[in-house]
Amino acid sequence: MSVQTLEQAKEFNFFESVENYFDKAASFTKFPKGLLEQIKTCNSVYKMNFPVKIGNDYRVVEAYRVQHSHHRVPTKGGIRYSHKVNQEEVMALASLMTFKCALVDVPFGGAKGGIKISTVGLSPMVLQKITRRYTAELIKKNFIGPGLDVPAPDYGTGEREMAWILDTYLSFHPSEVEGYACVTGKPVSQNGIRGRTAATGRGVVYALKEVCSYKDDMDKLGLATGLAGKTVIIQGLGNVGYHTGDVLKEFDAKVIGIAEREGGIYDENGLDVTKVFKHRKQSGSLLDYPGAKNMDNKLIMEMDCDILVPAALENQINSSNAHNIKAKIIAEGANGPVTPEAEAILLSKNVLIIPDIYCNAGGVTVSYFEWLKNLSHVRFGRMQKRFEEATQGNLLDMVEKMTGKTVSKRDREMVVHGADEIDIVNSGLEQTMVESYTQIREVWKKYKDVEDLRTAAFIVSINKVANAYLAMGVFP
Repeated sequence: MSVQTLEQAKEFNFFESVENYFDKAASFTKFPKGLLEQIKTCNSVYKMNFPVKIGNDYRVVEAYRVQHSHHRVPTKGGIRYSHKVNQEEVMALASLMTFKCALVDVPFGGAKGGIKISTVGLSPMVLQKITRRYTAELIKKNFIGPGLDVPAPDYGTGEREMAWILDTYLSFHPSEVEGYACVTGKPVSQNGIRGRTAATGRGVVYALKEVCSYKDDMDKLGLATGLAGKTVIIQGLGNVGYHTGDVLKEFDAKVIGIAEREGGIYDENGLDVTKVFKHRKQSGSLLDYPGAKNMDNKLIMEMDCDILVPAALENQINSSNAHNIKAKIIAEGANGPVTPEAEAILLSKNVLIIPDIYCNAGGVTVSYFEWLKNLSHVRFGRMQKRFEEATQGNLLDMVEKMTGKTVSKRDREMVVHGADEIDIVNSGLEQTMVESYTQIREVWKKYKDVEDLRTAAFIVSINKVANAYLAMGVFP
């Protein structure tokens, strides 16, 4: 199977880039050509146009929902609101969702949605109209449902929009017992799950923690193992970038630079991401943060650091700036932030790239937990928390009695604590990231011609999707 050359890579759009990654990885497998073509192809592409009244005027809104693969159902993927949305972008994102879900053993096919609007300047009322109409269009064509297709937040959307989608769906299906599972990323008050908002960013950190735990890999980069003391630059202070920076504090990593569309800030002594976020929310800009140096947002990504986390949109690291990147590790918090040509340049510089289909899989992993919660109608931890605390308390009492010593109140609380929903979610997320990276690294080390983690991750995903099709008897 032919793989595009570096010169051809200059002409790739986002969807073609994903296909190129697929072809490169597929060349290491032995599945029939027809099966590989089926895996690569988007099964369903729904483009819609609908009118929305804004003030005294009507505006025709362009929107999409793409279902890439039905080797598992339902299909799963977020909905983004952006004026840059187009069919190729949504197809690429849906494709990535298939491989991402397969990689982390989440039993969904890949899907994605997009509405071509800029949210800047639009009132919540207008956004609600657009969201509800989009949901109604999906319902008409059976492109949404707990067992059909389950949307989630993406760029430009969040809990609020998911609550509107849920309410619209339930108004069409008022007696559906599993109705709350039609969408994930909902507010906790609407049967969402604790930890979902931070899940993608937390997953990025867990991925970094696991990658940085292998001494031989870190030795090749000239880095020590672990995250403690490592310097980090984050591009994008949205949901993913903010929570990545916030969780990095738990592991003593130091965020020294942050870039956003209005500019960037830099402080070699470290930035408090929570305070930076509040500053931006209050002032409307990252710039002029106390104690930090204002910089061009593109130059921030080219500063010296151990880890660079592009957490905004695709194609942010490309042929124009890849040569200037000084980070030793790039963790793809966004989808497709590194172009194929840029990747070739970075690999030649011995940069380790943690691919998006693994690195930002925390969101869909916890979305899966939310979906399970909605289907079971039971909050995680509710059934066992008290039992765990009583059992552990009794055990500690016995130890104190046998030893004649008494533990402090703080230590007792730590030992006796039973798992809450957030504890279970974060534990499940971390275990998922650990197991998935183990599989990727095994393939990476197995094939001497596989020089990068992305190809290894795609090989793992393709094997899982292909075997699912074969088990179904679709390709006897």
